[in-house]
Amino acid sequence: MQEIIHFILEVDKLKNVSRKVRPVGLNRYENSAEHRWQLGIFAASLAPYAEPNTDINHVIRMLLVHDIGEIDTGDTFVFVQGGWDERKAAELIAVKRIFGLLPQNQAAAFLELWEEFELSQTPEARFANSVDRAMPVLLNLANNGGSWLENGVSYERVVGRVGPQINEGCPALWDSIEEQLKDAHKNGWFGIPIS
Repeated sequence: MQEIIHFILEVDKLKNVSRKVRPVGLNRYENSAEHRWQLGIFAASLAPYAEPNTDINHVIRMLLVHDIGEIDTGDTFVFVQGGWDERKAAELIAVKRIFGLLPQNQAAAFLELWEEFELSQTPEARFANSVDRAMPVLLNLANNGGSWLENGVSYERVVGRVGPQINEGCPALWDSIEEQLKDAHKNGWFGIPIS
């Protein structure tokens, strides 16, 4: 029991990990704990659009653990270019440390979920990744460009970074988002890339 309590208090630190996207109507950035909660609700809501026989409870478990490494590494802005291999290697070290606070069988199960999400090869992992990639897009759309304008993120970078993963895991979601992105582009909600 004490190992589990130690683990959950360590996970509480996600509330202090800021992301580069603002919640709708707020002037502050969201934190990683809020992000994970919202993804779980989003995945459950999108269940009718998942590939047939997708285990939504498994998807939600993946989404709950996929950002645990940010306790040690911090969040990486989803629209940043380059350096992803190094970031993911650092996150793997972090999740092994954090999951290692749990009893061995639980640690192994959580690590397996994290790795499944990262590999994105199962229907559940593809769906989880599509939900994860879609949420910052939806928040930026709801905030008239939000962090895209703040960080000089172009329309092309957004579409290139999230389009393939959202479309692979939930084509209906991508169809909806793609149209909204085109409208946002016409409205000038994207930044001019910083050289």
